[in-house]
Amino acid sequence: MSFEAWSIFALFWVVFVTTPGPNAVNCISNGMSLPFLKAMMGVLAILTQASMFLILSALGVTALIAASPTGFFVAKLVGAGFLIWLGLRGWMNAGKPAPVSERPARHVYLHALAVATINPKSVAGYLAAFSQFVQPDVPIWQQMVVIMPTALIITTLSYTGFTVLGALMGKAALGAVFNIWVRRVMAACFIIYGVLLGTSTAPAARG
Repeated sequence: MSFEAWSIFALFWVVFVTTPGPNAVNCISNGMSLPFLKAMMGVLAILTQASMFLILSALGVTALIAASPTGFFVAKLVGAGFLIWLGLRGWMNAGKPAPVSERPARHVYLHALAVATINPKSVAGYLAAFSQFVQPDVPIWQQMVVIMPTALIITTLSYTGFTVLGALMGKAALGAVFNIWVRRVMAACFIIYGVLLGTSTAPAARG
């Protein structure tokens, strides 16, 4: 991969992982309600999902998923239902104290991994990255030596930033009214993302 191609890929990935979505909302929520180190388990889960999707993309599996309308439809409904459920639960619990001590690190990790994985719309991002930036005349794993570290470092910085933002918001949200308002906005985001996911169409591989 040339330096110019790498620069374009890096810019694409920055836009991909910094555009607010369910992962960002979950990181902000974790940062607000959990000790910082425990909240970072959510970032670790996102990195796990990103590594898995990058490898599957290199193997061509995401293209197969995108080419299966039935599989995408089922995954879309499951993902949409999960996000809407999270949003409704978050809205109803917004007025209650956040259960800081009741969420072990394992739960934080698995919850974040579920949020990151069930959204089949993310398949479109990985397909776009591999259809636009991977050179067909160069062995894929030689390119992955460059692609994976770049993607994972940018992903780490982005979602660590969202977690820090949540921690800062949590410190600022000393008033109960502000705290409830912020938590309901984030809950509404989950509901909106779920509705958008439920009405989305299957991504198409290009090129």
